[in-house]
Amino acid sequence: METKPLNTPTAEQIRRAPKVLLHDHLDGGLRPGTVVDLARAGGYTALPETEPDRLGTWFHDAADSGSLERYLETFAHTCAVMQTADALFRVAAECAEDLAEDGVVYAEIRYAPEQHLAGGLTLEEVVAAVNEGFREGERLARQDGRRIRVGALLTAMRHAARSLEIAELANRHRDDGVVGFDIAGAEAGYPPTRHLDAFEYLKRENNHFTIHAGEAFGLPSIWQALQWCGADRLGHGVRIVDDITVDDDGTVRLGRLAAYVRDKRIPLELCPTSNIQTGAVDSYADHPIGLLRRLHFRATVNTDNRLMSGTSMSQEFERLTEAFGYSLDDMQWFTVNAMKSAFIPFDERLAMINDVIKPGYAELKSEWLFSQTVATSESAPRES
Repeated sequence: METKPLNTPTAEQIRRAPKVLLHDHLDGGLRPGTVVDLARAGGYTALPETEPDRLGTWFHDAADSGSLERYLETFAHTCAVMQTADALFRVAAECAEDLAEDGVVYAEIRYAPEQHLAGGLTLEEVVAAVNEGFREGERLARQDGRRIRVGALLTAMRHAARSLEIAELANRHRDDGVVGFDIAGAEAGYPPTRHLDAFEYLKRENNHFTIHAGEAFGLPSIWQALQWCGADRLGHGVRIVDDITVDDDGTVRLGRLAAYVRDKRIPLELCPTSNIQTGAVDSYADHPIGLLRRLHFRATVNTDNRLMSGTSMSQEFERLTEAFGYSLDDMQWFTVNAMKSAFIPFDERLAMINDVIKPGYAELKSEWLFSQTVATSESAPRES
C-alpha cells in the first residue's frame, strides 16, 4: 500500500518557495538601519534607540504587548521618518528588494498617504514616490536574479475623515501601480460603516478594496465589512472563528456568517505572528488558521508588519509548519489562495499561478522526492 509523502519543507526550501503576500504595511516593514539613517537625515530625535540592532529589538518588544492600540503606537516613529519623496522612494524600493530576497513573487503593500504629508508633500507626490520606489525595487531584484511584482493598496485611517478622498486617489492611480483600497487603524469605536461613502464610490467605479476587520473587535466588524460595505477581502478576519463551534466529538458547526464567508470564498488575510502580538490569539498552535485550513476557508498567510513583528513570509511558514506539520502541498495551497485573491486582472493571476507558483513548488517537491530516493538507496543493504 502506497503512502503519501509528507514532503515537509526545510527552512531553506521555504525561503526558496514562491510566496504571495497580500497584507503588509509599508510603514511596518522598514529596515532598522534605514529608520536610523532617515531619522538622522531628517533631524528626527525621538527614536528610542539609535543603534539598528537595538532599535529592531525595541520595535519588536514594544509591539509584543498583547494590545492592538499599543502595537499601533510604534508606527509614530516609522511614519516620522517617511515624510519626504526620497525617504518614501527608499523605503518602497527596499521593501520590494527584501521581499524578493525572501522568495515573494507577488505582493500588495499598503500604506496611508495621509500619514506622509507633514513634510509638505501632496497626496499625489506621496503616491508617485512610493510607486517609483516599488519599480526601482523590482528592477534591483531582477538584477540579482529574482523576480517580484508589487502593487500598492492605498489606506485610509478609520479614525479620520479622508476615506473618500483616498478612495478617489486610489482610483486615479489604478493604472499605474495602485491595485486597491483599504481602511486601517483601531477597530473599536471606528466601525467600517463610517466610511460607506468611500466604499460606495469604489463599487461604482468597479474598483477593489479590502477592510481591516475581525482582528480585535470580532464578528460585528466582519459582518459590517461584508454586508454593509461589500469588502472583497477581510484584513485579518481571524475572529471569524467565533462563529465556528467544534464539539467534543470533533463535529464542526458553522454559524451563518462563517458559512457565508466560506461559501462565498471570501479571502482572509491572516497574519499569525501579528495576531499573537496584538492578543487576538495565544500561540501559533492555537491560531485558527489550522481549523480554517481544514475547513477549506480561503485562508492566506501574511506578515502584517515585518519590522514590528520581527518576521518574514518564510518565518511565518516555518512557524506554521512547526505548529501544524504543514507540507509543501499546504504551502502551495495557501500561496495559490493568495494569488487567486489578488487585485490584479484574472489572466495575470492565472499566469502567475500556472507559470510561476506551481512550477516552483513542483521543483521543490521533486527535490524532496529525490532526496528520499537517495536516503532509501543509501540505507539499503548491499548484496555480497
